[in-house]
Amino acid sequence: MIARVWRGWTEPADADEYEAFVTDQVFPEAKRDIPELERFEVLRRDAGDEVEFVTIARFASWDGIEAFAGEEYETAHVPDRAEDLLARYEETVAHYEVRA
Repeated sequence: MIARVWRGWTEPADADEYEAFVTDQVFPEAKRDIPELERFEVLRRDAGDEVEFVTIARFASWDGIEAFAGEEYETAHVPDRAEDLLARYEETVAHYEVRA
């Protein structure tokens, strides 16, 4: 299993809408369309004047990651609506082999 880990930050006023978009649309739609997406987590932390989000998507294979993010899978996959709500985000994604 491979974990795809990424971080983004919103203004506090946009945090709830961003969270709902990611948890209600982005990942559920991807999970429906990509069988290799086994599960996902959305972590949230108030960080002073911004809100930090960490997403962890767990895929059964590299093929699943490529189906989700395309051939440039180390580049962040940020839908237009999410980009509108984010104040900033990491442009690259880290991938980890899940060992335990």
